[in-house]
Amino acid sequence: MKHELPALPYDYNALEPHYDEQTVRLHHDAHHKAYVDGLNNAEAKLAEAREKGDFALVKHWERELAFHGSGHILHTLFWENMSPNGGGPATGLVAEEINKFFGSFETFKKQLSAVAVAVEGSGWALLCYNPMFKKLEILTAEKHQNLTQWGVVPLLVLDVWEHAYYLKYQNKRAAFVEAWWNLVNWEDVNRRLADCLK
Repeated sequence: MKHELPALPYDYNALEPHYDEQTVRLHHDAHHKAYVDGLNNAEAKLAEAREKGDFALVKHWERELAFHGSGHILHTLFWENMSPNGGGPATGLVAEEINKFFGSFETFKKQLSAVAVAVEGSGWALLCYNPMFKKLEILTAEKHQNLTQWGVVPLLVLDVWEHAYYLKYQNKRAAFVEAWWNLVNWEDVNRRLADCLK
């Protein structure tokens, strides 16, 4: 079954003034869609290779599968992790876990922001739950799939590819990161963490 671009959980202009409608529309309808299309293409090419028994290009298509599949997953989380009614300090279970592993919400926020601003090239900052270590981790992902840990479950993701912010924030990534905190959907993050701890 082919993957489809999920609809946004809010209107294109719902995240204004922190995230402008033009960027949201372009980011979702063009960039996220390109990852969905790339994932479908990679899966089709790998199915074709299996059918023909010709794996000469398997390395290429496996890389495409990882890149586009991760891009689709992370973008889906990115949209769901934001809300027009979001922002403020963490609440509920995730607030308790943040205090346990990072000391305070402010320390957590400073670390995640610093990671987001510093990740090299095109990448992501992620708050994840590591079930093996039974703890929260802040990680980065260059491109969509590099520099992460096996087995972690992303709870909160921040896209810092230039296409995520360049129309409004231009080269001011730190300003975009600061504005994004006004949109964080802690209800969604809490639901994801609760699922991990079941």
